[in-house]
Amino acid sequence: MPSADLQTSRAPLQRTAPRRAKSQQRVAELLAAARAVFSEHGFQRATTAQIAEKAGVSEATVFTYFAGKRELCIQVITDWYDEISRDLEAEVPRLQGVRAKLAYVIRQHLVTLLADGSGMCALVLGEARATAPELAEVITDCKRRYTAPLMEALAQARDEGRIRQDMPLRLMRDLVYGSMEHVLWDSITAQRRPSIDETAEQLTTLVWSAVAPAPVGAPSSTSDRTGASGTAIPSSIAAEPAAHAAQAHAQFRDEVAAAMARLDQRLARF
Repeated sequence: MPSADLQTSRAPLQRTAPRRAKSQQRVAELLAAARAVFSEHGFQRATTAQIAEKAGVSEATVFTYFAGKRELCIQVITDWYDEISRDLEAEVPRLQGVRAKLAYVIRQHLVTLLADGSGMCALVLGEARATAPELAEVITDCKRRYTAPLMEALAQARDEGRIRQDMPLRLMRDLVYGSMEHVLWDSITAQRRPSIDETAEQLTTLVWSAVAPAPVGAPSSTSDRTGASGTAIPSSIAAEPAAHAAQAHAQFRDEVAAAMARLDQRLARF
């Protein structure tokens, strides 16, 4: 039979576990409430009083677990990125073929942007350009993890010659995610949501046409080509498509800048 001393020593452990579990549950409730409030009001307009009311606790309880609104926001953003990153980390490696992986990433990202987390996306877009360095650094690290599954797939495909080898991976990344953020900005500013399936299919086709390798036997963009008359076309002229692509990319960036300006106006009221 256990001694009285042993029974006494066990008692605090039996009381501590429920207390710890209750604290974890309270933190989870506060974070869920904070995500809802930040998604609806944005960081600047959200208050800890609103978060406390949403969670059904006093405002003092919020400060028992979190130092303030900024810490809450950082945790909310980190947890959200963790959720959406885990899905990509689990599913993308299972898919066969880089185009299938590209299509999956594009569709899932559009679902995240336009359906599941539009409020969170608006929050991240706004806070990513905030002056607080600690928050900007957190968002940068989260984005790096979030884009890693696609970047790894593209890097492997490029090494195997399955996609273009003359295009930097970072440019491929910007082509994929930049185009989708442009869709989000238009959706926010115009207050209308496009068809996710149709947009995903169109973007996949567009991106794939840009990154797919040239057909076997096609002229190299870095060497002279031959015209219909058999006359060699200097590489400087043959490079015109690349120059046109650069011009189109610059135009796209201008359009993005204009969309960001419209988004700033909306986020000011968010």
